[in-house]
Amino acid sequence: MRRSRHAKIVATVGPASAGPEKIRALYLSGADIFRLNFSHGTHEDHAKAYEYIRGLEREFGRPIGILQDLQGPKLRIGSLEEGRLILRAGEMVRFVIDGTKGKRQSIPLPHPEIFAAVHPGQEFLIDDGRVRLTVTEPGEGEIFAKVTVGGLISDHKGVNVPGAMLDLSPLTKKDRADLAFGIDLRVDWVALSFVQKPSDLIEARALIGQAAGLIAKIETPMALDRIDDIIGLSDAVMVARGDLGVEIPPEQVPGRQKELVRACRLAGKPVIVATQMLDSMVAGPAPTRAETSDVATAIYDGADAVMLSAESASGAYPIEAVAMMDRIIKSTEQHHLYRSLIDASRPDVENTPAHAVAAAGADIAATVGAKVIIGFTAGGATAARISRSRSPVPILALTPDERMARRLCLSWGVHSAVSSDPSGYEEMTQIATAAAHHEGFVRSGDLAVVVSGVPFGVRGATNNVRLVAC
Repeated sequence: MRRSRHAKIVATVGPASAGPEKIRALYLSGADIFRLNFSHGTHEDHAKAYEYIRGLEREFGRPIGILQDLQGPKLRIGSLEEGRLILRAGEMVRFVIDGTKGKRQSIPLPHPEIFAAVHPGQEFLIDDGRVRLTVTEPGEGEIFAKVTVGGLISDHKGVNVPGAMLDLSPLTKKDRADLAFGIDLRVDWVALSFVQKPSDLIEARALIGQAAGLIAKIETPMALDRIDDIIGLSDAVMVARGDLGVEIPPEQVPGRQKELVRACRLAGKPVIVATQMLDSMVAGPAPTRAETSDVATAIYDGADAVMLSAESASGAYPIEAVAMMDRIIKSTEQHHLYRSLIDASRPDVENTPAHAVAAAGADIAATVGAKVIIGFTAGGATAARISRSRSPVPILALTPDERMARRLCLSWGVHSAVSSDPSGYEEMTQIATAAAHHEGFVRSGDLAVVVSGVPFGVRGATNNVRLVAC
């Protein structure tokens, strides 16, 4: 199951794809990581999907990553008197903390953290920005606002408060229960929603420890303001363009996406571009030209992975959507401009021995025409450093840790496999060449570059490059 592309595909499992045959078909079509969206479904549903995926591992003898996506806090209005209310541009309305069946002058907004954070001029967005209001008079227990863009609102529609720092943990009671369940399942990645500040990641890390990789979902302008710290505290980043595109002007999203991909490449952290990538395929068998261009743009930017949400979870064409994503990535990576664009955005080598050695290994492999770069990696750092260079030469990451092999399924260009740690140079060469042959990267006489750390098995000690004939 070696993929003939570098960028990875994250596919969300849902009602349209939850059965074992559908999950198998998604994998055969190109899915590298499976996302379990805990905003929907029961623990039993997710446990079944998990077991189906692990069954695929056993069938194909390949590590497969599983990503748990936590729901996070949801800001919503309460119930309305008739279940719905039409707001007209220019009229004044009133929001209240307490209230059951809301009317125009008593729309329930049961979130005291919003009342504590807003100020005159603050924008309120309801239903993903379809209805917009501006706060004119905040107060204790009530907020008066003027409707700037009218429309229909209904019970429990979502509310966004762009730019407001809310005194709100990203982990709700439900999230904590879901997280404990996910850790018991042994998921490989946990995606944290509604990240506003670095301390949110510290809070999550205290619960997760090293049981799974931690992904920061970038959905708010507050996160963008502290992005370097947030990237530093996370193991990977997701550009969650759906919520981000509500919180900031939509015309700013493409530039922000490029900034985030660039920053993650500099830091050597995997980055996923997500939301509405092939949205037309939720209902139809083909994407729009704009959607295919959107996916290709993420690939040209150097994103590690692109993600399908509703397309594979609840759409009418889940398998076709994954297959289409696979074809777009392959076509983009084979385009004659791809390599020049990737190389032009290559980050400078960090001034550390480990980064210099990994970059040198990638350069040597390209120069001598090696068929594969083999990285021995205990904690994933060596593989991440090689991947950071975006070498045209495939990367085979060998690790003794099965869970690390699964996490590396998210990293650009990395084909991971479980292998024992070598005890010396001779054994290192034997293990590396045997694995390269077994995984189909080389034939007899082909060259390979081996990157490792000495002493073997020590995390983070990337300090050795070796050119071997297989």
